[in-house]
Amino acid sequence: MTNQQQAAGLPRNQLLIGDVRSRLKELPDDSVDCIVTSPPYFALRDYGHKDQLGLEPSVEGWVRDILAVASDLKRVLKPTGALWLNLGDSYAHHPREGAPKKSLLLGPSRVALGMVADGWLLRNHVVWAKTNPMPSNVTDRLSNTHETIYFFTKERRYFFDLGAIRQPHKSSPTTSGKRRGRDGVYPPRTALPQRAERTGDVNGGLARLKASGAIGHPLGKNPGDVWSLGTAALHADHFAPFPTSLVERALLSTCPERVCVFCGRGWQRAQQRIDGRLLRVGSLQRDCTCSPIWQPGVVLDPFMGSGTTAITAETQGRDWVGIELNPDYAALAEQRLAKWRDATKS
Repeated sequence: MTNQQQAAGLPRNQLLIGDVRSRLKELPDDSVDCIVTSPPYFALRDYGHKDQLGLEPSVEGWVRDILAVASDLKRVLKPTGALWLNLGDSYAHHPREGAPKKSLLLGPSRVALGMVADGWLLRNHVVWAKTNPMPSNVTDRLSNTHETIYFFTKERRYFFDLGAIRQPHKSSPTTSGKRRGRDGVYPPRTALPQRAERTGDVNGGLARLKASGAIGHPLGKNPGDVWSLGTAALHADHFAPFPTSLVERALLSTCPERVCVFCGRGWQRAQQRIDGRLLRVGSLQRDCTCSPIWQPGVVLDPFMGSGTTAITAETQGRDWVGIELNPDYAALAEQRLAKWRDATKS
């Protein structure tokens, strides 16, 4: 099947209501550019549907169900695509759930290990550090104030635009050299493990950068794998909408703004030289030899919930496909999306 045929069979900007395990089978192979989603966590919330994930008798059953969905997600994801999977952990109430009572079940870790065994490439384990976590009345452990976001890819080479999500630098330039070792490098060569010395990774580039008076990359710093973001405020009957800012980072970095209609490859920004570096900051250009006809990249959220992924996609000029089991939540997502569209027209 050609990319044109795949694109024609993809229900862009539509919300499909039903069980993800059946609705996913309707989507063409290699048809979406990225996936951003947060499936129901194990034994944490009841979303009011008998077929929902998360109510399995044990964490092992939940992991099997998530891995089955991930297998179909891998089928519909393009070879250059990425999957961002937001998961939260829970505690065992009984040993039959998969761990001693009161122990963390390590559900997200079990899913990650299973997906790697199934051939996924785990590129990052992102910690979502919540700046406004839910209050907790526990007295015999620390409050849980973070969740996990796994960044997976199908292949070793994939579309990734780091420049789109770089963050402003906070430090000031310095040329004092006070923190350098005797050889002019920080950290000193003697402080580095032998492996780093063998590979030449001694932060010499960082030392030269600071000596020139710069404070880092001209486009800003890499946001890293700890994201300090607040939870979303949604005055509606949905338990856990994730914030727009979280979806934006995943979307902007791994969902191309433009995609070739013929071969499906994402367009790249032209390179320009800034401060002696070739940076992709120019106009968008196709990364293939096909005719210059394009369409927006498309993001899939197979657990759409209240519609945050769809709203973020349209805000950023991307297309989307959503799947939602609960008709009430699907109606909420459609309502939020319609309200956002009306607001942008006025």
